[in-house]
Amino acid sequence: MRRRIPWILSMVVLFAAVLSACGNKNADSVVKDLNKVAGKLDSYQGSGKMILHTGQQPLEYKVEVWYQKPQYYRIALTNEQRDITQIVLRNDDGVFVLTPRLNKSYRFQSDWPENQGQVYLYQTLLQSIAMDNSRQFTTEKDAYVFNVMAGNYQNGSFARQKIWLAKSDYTPRQVQVTDSNSNLMVEVKFDSFKFGAKFDKSAFDMQSNMGNAPGAGSSSASGNGASNQGNSDSSSGNVEGITEGSNSGSANGSTDGAQTNGTQPDGTTSGQTDPTSGGTTDNGGATPVQGSDDEFNYVEPDPDSLPEGVELKDTRDLQLAETQGVMLRYSGKYDFTIVESKPKDQAVSSNAGIMLDLGATWGLLSGDETSTLTWTYDGIEYRLTTNNLPREDMARIAQSLAAQVAVK
Repeated sequence: MRRRIPWILSMVVLFAAVLSACGNKNADSVVKDLNKVAGKLDSYQGSGKMILHTGQQPLEYKVEVWYQKPQYYRIALTNEQRDITQIVLRNDDGVFVLTPRLNKSYRFQSDWPENQGQVYLYQTLLQSIAMDNSRQFTTEKDAYVFNVMAGNYQNGSFARQKIWLAKSDYTPRQVQVTDSNSNLMVEVKFDSFKFGAKFDKSAFDMQSNMGNAPGAGSSSASGNGASNQGNSDSSSGNVEGITEGSNSGSANGSTDGAQTNGTQPDGTTSGQTDPTSGGTTDNGGATPVQGSDDEFNYVEPDPDSLPEGVELKDTRDLQLAETQGVMLRYSGKYDFTIVESKPKDQAVSSNAGIMLDLGATWGLLSGDETSTLTWTYDGIEYRLTTNNLPREDMARIAQSLAAQVAVK
């Protein structure tokens, strides 16, 4: 009898080990399951927080992600501390970047997000896992963890990413993106994520999103994402500024001749305010731009965001149509200008361009020999114009400006 007890115990241990092994999945089996999930994906709704580590201090944003098959997206990024919300929307009329606070939107004819990944989009995460044949895989108590390349993002500084997926249903739990030196760049922590979400018909409508946020999770039939915005330009990559809240001053040309509408070749503007009369002065500090409703504090890029060999040349007040602004001129290895202004209502304008992910917002890049990156944040419109500054540096400077506004 005593001899049988160890034998029985051995069989119990072996049986438990077999059951445990059957319950564990390897990377290949999880990837196969993820492919099945992707094939059946009709809609989802997620929320959480995104933390950017690209500046001097982390910046936190609330992120909401809505998706409905086949191509309807709504992403809202909110700086809760400053009550700033910007939305990127895709529906049958194109891709929109919305700033409800300014009643301002830009429209693209684009295949976004297929042409550029977003760290908070489930499809991007699945694609990252599937594309990396050298993926690293581990398990935690309630999650599968993939460590894969971050090659499908617009930001060239992103090198790798860790993705946590719930074991129970493969919903995303957390994402961490690092650079080539393993420095944390961006992290997203989901507090909720639901497959099969139902949306109101107005959920992906541009006009509805410019007003009160449309409802999600209602019992009404899912919307078709269509909206009546009028005829859009059919050319690929076209962006239209529906600018009920924009000034007409656009920065054009190179920096030493950087111009806004009404700007002279030496960089001064017709009707420019006298630097001694209360505005900013050449080489002046970050003092308010004066002018009744136009007053605001302009910001300068963080010095660490500037390319080596580039310095601030001067700072000038500008008169831009019905509003005032300030122009910062930088020179050295690269030449560029930054025009900051508080937009007002004006007629619709349009120009060709592409959308750039700036982390906390999205920018509009237009031009060929001379490029202009335009974005809005906290009620201020920014235009960075150059004929030789690389795109990655343009994005880095824009991110720096947005970060400084976010923490003020």
